[in-house]
Amino acid sequence: MSHRNARTTFHGRMLIVERFSEGWAKAHIAVAMGISRKCVRTRIARYEAEGKVGLHDRSSRPHTMPTRTPAVVEDQIMALRRVQRCGPMRLTLSWALRPARCRGCCAAAVRRTCATATQ
Repeated sequence: MSHRNARTTFHGRMLIVERFSEGWAKAHIAVAMGISRKCVRTRIARYEAEGKVGLHDRSSRPHTMPTRTPAVVEDQIMALRRVQRCGPMRLTLSWALRPARCRGCCAAAVRRTCATATQ
């Protein structure tokens, strides 16, 4: 589903493809729809490569997260949290630094790990 400020939806992207197949110039399609020529070029290329499936919304989530805390460290943090019996309300800096120093990671990683575990 497109976000509410998106210039094009699936139907708008289909309109781009239809106008291109009718012989419209890419620049004219861009002006008529209020989008860039690069966007028009991208939509047409995706349609040619993937068909209608290429016009659907795509996730903007990154494929990889190079700075993510390793799963082993997350498990150690959660085990230490269970031993200390610290609930989500006790995520203060002093509490976060204690396991961070023990596990060799930063306090932000401890907070992030604990915050995602309580959701």
